[in-house]
Amino acid sequence: MEKMIAILGAGESGVGTALLAKKNGYEVFVSDFGNIKEKYKKVLIENMINWEEGGHSQAKILKASLVMKSPGIPEKAPIVRLLIENNVPVISEIEFASQFTNATIVAITGSNGKTTTASLTYSILNSALNVALGGNIGDSFAQQVSEEKYENFVLELSSFQLDGIKNFAPHIAIVTNLSPDHLDRYDYKYENYIASKFRITMNQTEDDYFIYDGDDDEIKKWLDSNPIKANKIPFSITRKVDEGAYIENNNIHINIHNTHFTMPIATLGMQGQHNTKNAMAASTVATLLKIRKQTIRECLENFQGVEHRLEKVLKINNVMYINDSKATNVNATFYALDSMQTPTVWIVGGVDKGNDYEELLRLVNEKVKAIICLGVDNEKIKAHFSNIVETIVETAGMEEAVKVAYKLADRNDTVLLSPACASFDLFENYEDRGRQFKEAVRKL
Repeated sequence: MEKMIAILGAGESGVGTALLAKKNGYEVFVSDFGNIKEKYKKVLIENMINWEEGGHSQAKILKASLVMKSPGIPEKAPIVRLLIENNVPVISEIEFASQFTNATIVAITGSNGKTTTASLTYSILNSALNVALGGNIGDSFAQQVSEEKYENFVLELSSFQLDGIKNFAPHIAIVTNLSPDHLDRYDYKYENYIASKFRITMNQTEDDYFIYDGDDDEIKKWLDSNPIKANKIPFSITRKVDEGAYIENNNIHINIHNTHFTMPIATLGMQGQHNTKNAMAASTVATLLKIRKQTIRECLENFQGVEHRLEKVLKINNVMYINDSKATNVNATFYALDSMQTPTVWIVGGVDKGNDYEELLRLVNEKVKAIICLGVDNEKIKAHFSNIVETIVETAGMEEAVKVAYKLADRNDTVLLSPACASFDLFENYEDRGRQFKEAVRKL
């Protein structure tokens, strides 16, 4: 009798899991509460995989021996509760796919910097190894495992993907940093969210590595009270470390197993303190996997960053337009505002996930000349900043927001889209929001 797997959600991770499960002899049923995108529907039909949309057939799903839940579906969803009550195991795509590969896995999580760190790590490893990039970015891990052609994976993992793991154990795990995010999914308890991130190391052994920001108080606090088996390798920009990465005389130094790597910060392709940390994390991985030092240096010099993360779009009338749509939380926007060198018109807003804007007050006071709200509900933003920023304008969509910004910005100013919020009220996702911004800027 075939094992049956039910898959909730027919997006990137759901369809990837369906392909991998079918290949491994499972009877597969894909169920999406909403509508399935045409490109995914086509894949399901071509591969003769059973699917439904616009609701869940509970009786059929309860027959499954295993359920893969897409990361976007909360634990509180009625169908997920029902499965748990009936003792049907509910796992994530990452957990399901990892049992079908012997590849070396580098897994990266954190509140900010994970996409940049993952992309940078991949670009270094890709110059010397057979490696794929996946997880929360690009093609799904499951689909790439089903292709059976990769010996190494770099995975960007969200807390939601980590919530659904049981045995997943990466050889190298990274936590880039911690700041409050997605608290709406964690009962508004920061400690629940933190515990979720650290699941990345729970199955690691003494032969594995855990790389982390040694300057991050929350990470240090957690590691002090929770012993882990993996070898701990910190990176720090404030102090020298024996094993790990640190800064001395404006050079990055990495010391691991008697291997020493050094590189001037000034030659990094991406500048700014947080990017220096991303570079330290990525080059620590590359050093552990024995990539040549010269290769690491060249990759770090040439890497220009990822789309929607402080991406320079255009200069119009000497005003620079910057797309930082990927800033879906306050901490990411903090980095963005911190890196602004000129008076800034700041486009902000969206779905607030329990944001605390206090930490932005100093920067907004120093850098921001006008705020443009881009969300259905902007009360909290107005309440926080109306005392320190004279001009706050509410807009109904991206095109309007960009036109207002164009009017408010003077020569040598910057217009910055850095929303500090999720995008689901007006946009499909942060990529859609970023693309709409770029399109509106090009139309000016």
